[in-house]
Amino acid sequence: MTQQSRRNDPARRQRIIDATLSVIADHGTAATTHRRIAEAAQVPLGSVTYYFATLEELLTAAFLQLAAESSAAFRARLEVATDRATARTAVIDIIANQVWAEPRTLLLSYELYAFAARHPAVGAVMQQWMDSSRDALGRFFDPLTARALDALIEGIGIHNSIDRAPLDRDAVKIIVERIAGR
Repeated sequence: MTQQSRRNDPARRQRIIDATLSVIADHGTAATTHRRIAEAAQVPLGSVTYYFATLEELLTAAFLQLAAESSAAFRARLEVATDRATARTAVIDIIANQVWAEPRTLLLSYELYAFAARHPAVGAVMQQWMDSSRDALGRFFDPLTARALDALIEGIGIHNSIDRAPLDRDAVKIIVERIAGR
């Protein structure tokens, strides 16, 4: 590959970020390396460090993308709500239909939480995600209820992913109504 063609590869940075999420999902954050990312992105190792000075910078960019994608799906489902009742139904759909809690996103979320706990600067990524979720919920619910529903959505998703008897839609509906009212 010539210097000219490398410079004209606008998708390379994005491929590196996408590959980073794949490597994290396959190996975990602790086993994610520049070399594994470069291999998954099918780019030279030097390209990874060209776009991202440190592994922490790259992991942060990848986790920001995860948060943005998850928030977009969450927000899209809530945007069709027109009142509190349809917003409750949207919350139930988000939980019961695994809008947020599809297996890969959950796995990456676990990694994000652990990484953020050990790298306080990355806590901003988590805060941004929570703020986005709470803003979407805040169209219909007071701030405390929005916060509780946000935690409920993540919590039930996490529990259902490993529970031998995951909550079904009817149980989710009862719990959401207890928190958000009828």
